[in-house]
Formats: sequence, structure tokens, C-alpha cells
Amino acid sequence: MSELNLAGRAGRWSADNWKKALFGWLIFAVAAMAIGSIVGHVQMRDSQYASGETAKAARLLERAGFTQPASEVVLLQSGKHTAADPIFISALGGVVQTLSLQKDVTNIQDPRVKPGGGGQISRDGHSVLVQFTIKGDPNTAKDKVKPILDAIAAVQTANPSISVREVGNASANYELGKRFTKDFANAERLTIPITLIILLVSFGTVVAAGLPVLLAFSAVLASLGLYSLVTHTYAGDYQSVSSVVLLIGMAVGVDYSLFYLRREREERAAGLETRPALLRAASTSGQAVVISGATVLIAMAGMFIADNRIFTGMAIGTMLVVLCAVIGSVTVLAASLAKLGDRVDWGRIPYFGRKKHAAGESRFWGFVLDRVLRSPVVFIVLFAGLLLLAATPALNMHTKLPSFTDMPSNMPIVKTYKSVIAAFPGAPTPADVVVHAQNVRDPAVATTIRNLELTAVATGQMFRPMIVTISADNTTADVQIPLAGNGDDKASLAALTTLRDVVLPRTLGKVQGVDYAVAGETAGTHDFNEQMKARMPWVIAFVLGLAFVLLLMTFRSVVIPLTAIVLNLLSVGAAYGLLVLIFQGTWAEGLLQFTSNDAITSWLPMFLFVVLFGLSMDYHVFILSRIKELRDGGMATEEAVSRGIRRTAGTVTSAAIIMVAVFAIFGTLQLIMMKQLGVGLALAVLIDATIIRGVLLPATMKLLGEWNWYMPPWLEWLPSLTPEQRTEAEPRRRRQRAIPGH
Repeated sequence: MSELNLAGRAGRWSADNWKKALFGWLIFAVAAMAIGSIVGHVQMRDSQYASGETAKAARLLERAGFTQPASEVVLLQSGKHTAADPIFISALGGVVQTLSLQKDVTNIQDPRVKPGGGGQISRDGHSVLVQFTIKGDPNTAKDKVKPILDAIAAVQTANPSISVREVGNASANYELGKRFTKDFANAERLTIPITLIILLVSFGTVVAAGLPVLLAFSAVLASLGLYSLVTHTYAGDYQSVSSVVLLIGMAVGVDYSLFYLRREREERAAGLETRPALLRAASTSGQAVVISGATVLIAMAGMFIADNRIFTGMAIGTMLVVLCAVIGSVTVLAASLAKLGDRVDWGRIPYFGRKKHAAGESRFWGFVLDRVLRSPVVFIVLFAGLLLLAATPALNMHTKLPSFTDMPSNMPIVKTYKSVIAAFPGAPTPADVVVHAQNVRDPAVATTIRNLELTAVATGQMFRPMIVTISADNTTADVQIPLAGNGDDKASLAALTTLRDVVLPRTLGKVQGVDYAVAGETAGTHDFNEQMKARMPWVIAFVLGLAFVLLLMTFRSVVIPLTAIVLNLLSVGAAYGLLVLIFQGTWAEGLLQFTSNDAITSWLPMFLFVVLFGLSMDYHVFILSRIKELRDGGMATEEAVSRGIRRTAGTVTSAAIIMVAVFAIFGTLQLIMMKQLGVGLALAVLIDATIIRGVLLPATMKLLGEWNWYMPPWLEWLPSLTPEQRTEAEPRRRRQRAIPGH
């Protein structure tokens, strides 16, 4: 009587009830997609992105029912004419009049009615700013800005001698939304055909290649529908999460199906009948998929510790798609294989369609393994040294939140932003000093706010024009103060420090009953980075700790999880270093079509760590499961390592090629944060599937020998998650504990 593990039981049930498994999945996926589309999603508010003091500023504003309005500026500029020339004055009048006619425009700052222009006329007189805000919720301002942009474009047409351009958060979000939608659609169009082509080459048949793609894509669509529902309870950044769900979902969904399907074909090629081959694949590769998925879920759960909605949303979305991919792989795929039988080989492609191509051992990796196992110390020193060298640039990593400088440089709005910065430092991205008092119009408070402006300008790090907006209940004021620099460079950070540590304590800090906090782009990046620095060690400890326990229970060894963690950290470190080398320099700009902002997106290091750690465990668990299975069958460790890696090399190589291809597609996107994500993941998977799994893993296991399977007696009580199939007639044998000298 057989004793099947979890995946084996799931495979057996699915094979016996293929209609329930297959149609149940289809109903679930379609229902999730349909409901998600009907109810839509709730986008997180800008204030919910905030950390530290920036979050405090957001809370002060929300408490007063005061939302920071979306501010925009119109830049009028001429190399020939100055603000005093009639032609310039006419264009300026046209801008102000046009804005005043727009129903969603308020708080227009007209330099003509301010003493000395109110700081809105550049020193050389060739540039003028008209500032205004968009009515209503700043989160929906991007939906209202197009008529304003069109109106300003009409002013430009009427005044060809003067450059008239608009820039601000709302217009930037509008342009980015269009670019993101286009990029995301291109990624969707490319992902499936490229994945299918690779699988056609790998399996050699149309049906076998199509199953993983269909399963993975249905898991992605279902997960997006489910995540839309989640946002009604816990709002997130849907755009970022949807990109990540597509990226990770297609990669792991295809990988899991590939592991399962390859093993089933291998067992059929070895002579087993359809059902025994399916059950064998379910209880071995299927269980490895369950354990791999659990490892990814653990890694994703680490992002909850970051205590940030960006990471929490990404964690929820990724966990949903991984869970769907695992469930689909151990049920729907088993049901499909049970129904199709040998028809899974239908649509055989000449040359690639040979069955032994899918089940045989890799000659290339066999050649590599022979040399690695012959001289393990040499290969460990050489390749571990290379990875450590690749990781060293990570010591100089600089992170920042996405801003204007991260937008594609060929976008007109980016050129406008740079022109504004050159003529009016800090104007497009000012610091927001949020002031809270019983009545901010009280003479003492109002006088202090005016002194704040004078003190700020006196530092030489802050500039006019400054805009003060007061809430309807008079309890809160928002003072916008332009800072030196471009919003995220050293000059801006230095100005922020001066504002927080010097200017505010000397002004608002001396008035009793006044509370204040600083927000804005510069403050947001600084506070987010500080929070990540504080949380990152806890995230790492959580992920490594739970992964260690999971692998300990899976492989009944303390050595296996320790070596796995060390090897995965090497892989992640090298990916970090290469990411810094590529994106914080300029040498790869032409190759990858980007403009360096000398920084890595702030959320990327933590996200990459948890994702890469989880994904790298896919290969590790899959390979080690086969090695353990062979070793439990009586092979010596060295022979099991050699045979196990040879047998799994083809599957791992195909899976890695698919992952690298999918991730590389995102490396072609124009948004730099998506480009960094795609390139970082592609590099890490490439390193992991080659250097780590093909060289360092076998070399390390060869050196450790029987110590690989050492399990202290006092830990034997732990439950077993072993991936192998067992029978009552063949109980799992007791582990031999490695003893020095034996």
C-alpha cells in the first residue's frame, strides 16, 4: 500500500477526478478575473507611500481634512526676449487667462501682481514661472490634467516666439501612465510567445509546450483579479504590483509546470505506464514544487516586516500568483496529463521532438561536472572569488524613490523639468513644511511662518517662490519651499537637513502649541531610505531563519540549508553589485537604452533580496530533491550529486532560459525602475542557474561528502517534508550521521 506525500495525493486525486480539477480551475480563474474587472481596484493614496517624518506630515494633513494639492508650473522661456518685453508680457497674460478659465485650476500665482515678481522671474529675466494647483484629490489630478495641458499647448501655438511648457506631478503621472500602459502591453505581448518558443524547443511538441504557458498565464490573470479585490480592503500600488505579478507569475508558473512535466516524461521514457509515471512525478517533482513554492511564500512574507504599503502590496500580489501557480501545477497539470496520456506528445516538431531530448542527461553539464568534481577546491576558490568581486560595487549603492529624473529622458516633460531646475532651483519639487496649530492665522503663528520664509532664503539652500496654503478649518498650513539641487541629489539632501535641523527649530520650534513636519520628494526619499536601512536586517533574518527551518525539515540535514543560504547570498550579492555597476554608471546607457540617475530605485534592494532568494530556492530544492532521492536509493553522495545534477540540468537550463527571457523583456521597458528590476532578476537567475547550481553546489557537496546529511539527534523530532515517495514496504531509512574520520 503506497504512502504518498501531499503533492502525490493531490496528483492522484486530480488524475482520478480530472473533470473536477480541470473545470474547477477554469471556473476559479474566470470568476476571479471577471469579479476583479467588475469591482476594479483601489489605488493607494500618495500619503500612504510615506515613511518617517514624511508620514507624520501626511497624518497632520489628513487629520485636518487637508490634502496637499497637486501643484503644476508653466514655464515661459526665451533666449531672445525678457520678461519686460511686450511679446513676453503678452504670452504671460495668455497663460494666466487660459488657466483662470480652466474649471479644475486654482491658486494661480501670477508674477505680475507680486513685488519683484515674487521670485517667479529668473535672475536673467529670460524665464518666468506661473504656479497653480489642481482642485480636488491629488491622487486623481492626473485624470484632470489633460485639458489643462491642451490649453497650455494652444497658448504655445499662439505665441511661437516664447517657449510655453507645463510640468508638475499631475502632468508627469499622466505621461507616465500612458508610457506605462504602452510598455506593459508590449511586455504582455512578448512574454507569452517568447516563453512558448523556448518551451517548443525544450519539449519538442506543441501540447507539452502549451500546457505550462496556459497554466502560468491563467494563474497570472486569476491573481490580478484576486488582488483587485484585496485592494478594496488594503489599497496598494496596482501598477507596480501588476507588473511584478506578470513578471514573477509567468516565470514561476512555467518553471513549476516544467519541473513536473519533465519528470513525468522522464518516467514514461524509462518504461513506466502513464498512471505510475504521473504519480511518480507528482510525489517527487510535484512535492519539490510545493516546497519551492513554500520557500517563495516565506521569502515574500518577509516584506510584511518592512511596514510599508509598497512592499506589502507586492508581497500580497506575488504570494497570490505563486500560490495559484503551485496549486495549478499539482492539480490541473496532473489532471491534464491523466486525460491526455501520450497525446501530450502531439504536434511533434522535427529534430526537437525526440523524446530522449526531454529525458536525457546534459552532455555540456556532464563535461563541466566531471572537472568540478575532480578539483572542487579550485572551482570553489575561483568562482566564489568571482562572485565576491562582482558583489563589491554594492558597497557603493545609492538608492532613491522614483521621480522626474527617472522618467525616460526623451520625454518632453523631462526636458521641461530640467529647464525649470536650471532657471529656478527646486521649484518643481519643493519641500512641504506642514504646520499644525489651533489657528495658523493667529498673528504669532502667521508671523513665524513669514520668518520661516526669510530664514530659509537666508541659508542660500532654499529659494523663492514659496507658496502657503491653509486648510479650511485654519488648523493646518502647507508651506512649499524650493530646495537647492534637483530634488534627490546631495545638494537637495543637504538643504533638507538644514531645513529640518536648523531653520525649523529656530522658527516654528520656538512657538508653543505648534507642531510641524517636512514632506516632499526629497524628504520622502530620505525617510524611505532610512526606514529600509532599519528594517532590512529584520527582513533578512526572517527570510533566512524560516528558509533554514523549511529546508531542515525537507532534507533532514542542518548542513544542506546552511550551504544553500550561503550560496544564495553569494548569488544575491553578485546581482546587487552588477546592478550598481550597470545603473549607477554610464557605460551601459547606450546598450540598455537608459539615462543613469546614479541611483537604484529605493524599493528594489529589499524586493530583489526576497524575490531572488525565493526563486533561487526553486532550482536548489529541485536539484537537491533529485540528489537526495538517488542517495536514499543507495548511491554514494558523490555519485548522487553527479547523477542528480546531470539529470536535472536540462530542466534547470530550460527553466532558467525562460526566466531570463521573461525578466529581460522587462529590462527593455523605458521606466528605469522596471528596467532595473528586469535586468537585476535576469542577471541573478543566470548566475544562479550556472555558477551556483552547476559549479559551486556540486563542488561544495563533493567536499562535504557524508557531512551533507548530518542531522543532530536532538532535532530528529522535527516533522519531515521529504520530497520522495515512500511505501509501507520500503520505510524511509534512518539517516547516517557523518562522523569525522569515518
